Amino acid sequence: MKITKVKNSKLASVDFNNIPFGRTFSDHMFVAEYQDGKWQNARIEPYGSLLFDPACLALHYGQSIFEGLKAFVTQTNEAVFFRIDKHIERLNISAKRMCMPTVPATMFMDAVNTLVTLDRAWMPNKPGSSLYIRPLMFASDEFIGVRPSNRYTFVIMTGPTGPYYAKPVSLLASDQYVRAAQGGVGEAKTAGNYAASLLASKEAQLEGFDQIMWMDAKEFKYIQEVGTMNIFFVIDGKVVTPATDGAILKGITRKSVIDILKDKGYEVEERLLSIDEIVEAHKSGILQEAFGTGTAAVVSFISDITYKGYRMEMPKSEDCKVGLLAKSTIENIRFGIEEDKWNWVQKVVVPESIGA
Repeated sequence: MKITKVKNSKLASVDFNNIPFGRTFSDHMFVAEYQDGKWQNARIEPYGSLLFDPACLALHYGQSIFEGLKAFVTQTNEAVFFRIDKHIERLNISAKRMCMPTVPATMFMDAVNTLVTLDRAWMPNKPGSSLYIRPLMFASDEFIGVRPSNRYTFVIMTGPTGPYYAKPVSLLASDQYVRAAQGGVGEAKTAGNYAASLLASKEAQLEGFDQIMWMDAKEFKYIQEVGTMNIFFVIDGKVVTPATDGAILKGITRKSVIDILKDKGYEVEERLLSIDEIVEAHKSGILQEAFGTGTAAVVSFISDITYKGYRMEMPKSEDCKVGLLAKSTIENIRFGIEEDKWNWVQKVVVPESIGA
């Protein structure tokens, strides 16, 4: 892997007390091309624009996937990844679904270890802060025709993020728009999934809501996700989350929350969950919590849900002991405060090519 370092770092221009998510990027990025049946020309280079033809297949037919993960500085000043193996696995599940080549785990790990080591100074060491890592792959054939590309570009970019304080969100349960259907690409982190959600989200915001709660595509009866997160409910002391059925993204934070809560003694069910059951639980006074899970906020609490004009108020976030427990446990494991009994944390390895 060829390494070209920046001549002048942008680091001095960054205010680490005010880092808006997704707008600040580190000095370097990883790039590789897939051609003739193999990955080649792997390199680390200064972060910058990519040059591609207007006929680039990804722009026309949407063969594009991505991932999102984080690296952290622990309380002992070590740089670590959280469940990076699962992110590589999910990236390749997305690739297979979108008829794209998989990324070798060794290439991925070499790339991120080198990137994080080179840009170690970009990693905030304040509680709740992290280095966000965004891998993406897109079709790069210069051809207008509906078929899988023969060439692909794979990029990994990084950027510092500050503490993510998400206010509780207000949800509209959609009975008009669909995020994904069984047999579709709901399990893949493909760009089109997110583009398709924008109109519904915008209309919901114009009505005073923050996000959409997505329902199944056949009956608009069963709950799938909330915005870009998986969703959990606490009903009469029991934790319930929709089962991943091919239309729901298999969230890594989702799985971590399930494992943690089971370990803490909670009964957790993964099953079909209808909106009617949630309405009835609310009317009966046994709907105790609702929260979303994802990489950015870990846990994002829900303030209210509206379904066909019926508004369900949720308890205040400070009273949601299950969601707060899940959030604090994951954060404590990430930063080395709590025992990592599942071996989710992996230290960043300094590559021999750039030394200690």
